[in-house]
Amino acid sequence: MTQIKDEQVRLLDLIMIGLGCATLAFSLVFFNIANHLADGGISGITLIIRALFHFDPAYSTILINIPLLAIGYRYLGKQSLIYTIYGTFMLSLFLWIWQRVPLAIDLRGDLLLAALGAGIAGGFGSGLIYRYGGTTGGTDIVARIMERFFGVPMGQSLLWLDVVILLISLVYINVPHMAYTLIYSYILTRIVNFTQEGAYAARGILVVSEHYQDITNAIMDQLERGATLLHAEGGYSHQSRQMIYVVVAPNELHTLRHIIHECDPKAFVSVISVTEALGEGFTFAVPKKRFLARFRH
Repeated sequence: MTQIKDEQVRLLDLIMIGLGCATLAFSLVFFNIANHLADGGISGITLIIRALFHFDPAYSTILINIPLLAIGYRYLGKQSLIYTIYGTFMLSLFLWIWQRVPLAIDLRGDLLLAALGAGIAGGFGSGLIYRYGGTTGGTDIVARIMERFFGVPMGQSLLWLDVVILLISLVYINVPHMAYTLIYSYILTRIVNFTQEGAYAARGILVVSEHYQDITNAIMDQLERGATLLHAEGGYSHQSRQMIYVVVAPNELHTLRHIIHECDPKAFVSVISVTEALGEGFTFAVPKKRFLARFRH
């Protein structure tokens, strides 16, 4: 039996977290800072400090995170601690680099374009960091401490911390810029979710039918997808029955519905959104049948 090592640091993770930090830093420098858009979390605090005291965010990111890491290190696993320290350092490094690159993105003062650019680039960068197990420290650590000692869910803590930081940001930006910052934050959240889910989204289908074997055979023959039979029991009748579970690509859903209807128009079908599917037919190819086998019937 193969054992999986916990808390294992992987080179691919470090590369992708570094790429995510580079993209996030690019977004902060060339979209947020260049167009006076605020931000939440520690990045938002560093932008406030920059606006009020002209202190480089590359340095303030490190300085703010050092005490937070010192306080929160015991609540992070070994891998999480390494990835958080690495992510914090890489974000600071790329903030320092991008601020010294003679590049300007001319948006002709269009704040909507700035919000879109910041949301897409920042969301993609943040999504990569989170997808590969990293963070950039900051409010994530505070939220974990709040959850551990006060029972406040992390999501709720992060939301309120962001709200407070954005309100404080009004000391250096006006209300219209704050409105575009909120648009940026919404887009960033959506892109983060999309990036974390990956490109292999799918649909999971549960089918309850007396003709389960006919449906299963048709799925395997026509869609070339595997199907799993689950033992189920009726909640009212307590009769034992078989339930089919199959995962298909979104563009195969219409064909699957047709297959089920042809076999049993009265079948109960539940469609579930699967955020990511890994394995045969999704992250590597489906074994192909011989060309002539398609015409045997």
